Amino acid sequence: MDAYSPYPIEELHDAMGGHHSRLPLIVLIGGIVGCLGGYALQYWASAIAYPINVGGRPFHSWPAFIPVTFECTILAAALSAVFGMLALNGLPMPYHPVFNVPRFALASRNRLFLCIEAKDRQFDLEATRRFLETLEPREVSTVAE
Repeated sequence: MDAYSPYPIEELHDAMGGHHSRLPLIVLIGGIVGCLGGYALQYWASAIAYPINVGGRPFHSWPAFIPVTFECTILAAALSAVFGMLALNGLPMPYHPVFNVPRFALASRNRLFLCIEAKDRQFDLEATRRFLETLEPREVSTVAE
């Protein structure tokens, strides 16, 4: 079941029986990969590929690596948050059969739409329609792919 609304409704996720998101784990993994990648790149560049002695400092000068490592951590975490959110939300979605409902354009103006998909084997079209009609909606539409 998906809900479409013209404005955010914070309680809607809980009302629909939503589960916890995996996005925090994706962001954590992205941050760790960015941290390790940034540090490894600097180590490789200064100690392995181009070992140049500047001012008598050691080739592996870890205090100098901290700012870039921090920035790489933030960059990778932010990018993983954006792309993880898009992937978990199934975006971009250029087409969905519910877009063909004539009144669906109102979901971007002033209406709330619920889309119940028939992917479950226990789905019963008539029982679902009867239940939705007891909620006194403005319209219940059946959408075919």
